Amino acid sequence: MDNPGVNCIANALINKAEEWSSKCSYLHRMDISRPDIRQKKVRRQWLTVAAAVVALAGIAIFVMRLKPAAPVVERAAVWTDTVKRGPLLRQVRGPGTLVPREDKIRLIPAETEATVVRIRVLPGAKVEPDTLLMDLVDPQVQQELLDAQLQLKAAQADYTNTVAKLQSDLMTQKASAATVSADHNQAKLQAATDKSLYDLGVISGLTFSASKGKADELTTRNDLEKQRLVLNEKAIETQLAVQQTKVAQAQALLGLKQKQLDALSVRAGISGVLVDLPHQVGEHVAPGTTLAKVVQPDQLKASLKIAETQARDIQIGQPAEVDTHNGVISGKVMRIDPAVQNGTVTVDVELAGALPQGARPDLSVDGTIDLDRMTDVLFVGRPAFGNENSTISLFKLGPDGKTAVRVPVKVGRASVNSIQLLEGLQDGDTVILSDMSRWDNTDRIRLE
Repeated sequence: MDNPGVNCIANALINKAEEWSSKCSYLHRMDISRPDIRQKKVRRQWLTVAAAVVALAGIAIFVMRLKPAAPVVERAAVWTDTVKRGPLLRQVRGPGTLVPREDKIRLIPAETEATVVRIRVLPGAKVEPDTLLMDLVDPQVQQELLDAQLQLKAAQADYTNTVAKLQSDLMTQKASAATVSADHNQAKLQAATDKSLYDLGVISGLTFSASKGKADELTTRNDLEKQRLVLNEKAIETQLAVQQTKVAQAQALLGLKQKQLDALSVRAGISGVLVDLPHQVGEHVAPGTTLAKVVQPDQLKASLKIAETQARDIQIGQPAEVDTHNGVISGKVMRIDPAVQNGTVTVDVELAGALPQGARPDLSVDGTIDLDRMTDVLFVGRPAFGNENSTISLFKLGPDGKTAVRVPVKVGRASVNSIQLLEGLQDGDTVILSDMSRWDNTDRIRLE
């Protein structure tokens, strides 16, 4: 064992033995005249040397068995807490940002290919629904609008012409039907008269049969003309519906082109704040390109990033608090992202309270979510290292408060600042929660 104290003692023993050995040799050479006295002196010196060796050996063994002195730790450099018993509110915490609610965001896309010719409002300005943000120009849209106007006029003219033609054909059909109806009525009267004359014997049966046959023929023709008139009226409705569809199609096309022309004057659409205007004057934009982003700053939510190991107990509707560093807003969990990204789960918190001054989109915040409340448990502040439902080691302070001994501690469920204790500590014990990894090789320290 490489111990400096033991090495020092061993060297001292060797030096002393050599010194006494040299003295004995000198006395042996000088004390010739009195052999008995010389022998007594030599014997006494050897006994003294043996006693000294035994004593030094005992001291060496005692020193070797001494434990190393406990390292000294500055009291102000460690963080301690006292074990308590009572209710424990389990919480999880995570950073995040304020983001607009999806139903309070308006992204304004370009409806056609166009060129930015003027910017009227810059990001950060408050806008109303009719606030003009920028002007675009697209000559093709203007030409298409003119073509759509002409197509609508042509469709309307075709409809008017069709109505006039169909009405004329219908009148002709009605006149023909009226003629047949009149002939039918006349033939019926003639047949009735001839029947009376035939019954009186005035006319022959052949004449009566001819009169009756003509009446029957005109009856059939009259029925057919009525059916034909009904069918023609329905056909007129169908043809007019086709023409009306063409007119409606032309009107829709004109409305689309008019909307595209109006869209060249980009307006906010909602009341809020213009937060993004990514284009410059002279820039060409394609259809679907986002021209501007308008949000309502008083309608925000908190998007928190919670560690995946702590997010398993989060549920929809749990209460939460969001610290904007300028005030705390209460809220509740409204959405939990099913996917894990970069070791975190995104949790959206709906804000219930009024937003403090300075709250705006993309503002960094800290959120705390209440999971549940444990009524009667033993708990202590959360140590620097140690996961829930595991066994960790902590330094427990002695009664004098100047020494600390390492003890194994079994912990249960954890909160943001506290952790449940299952075994190893009692109510009132004081433990060190700071990072003590520097003293992993010792089980006892002194605090000064």
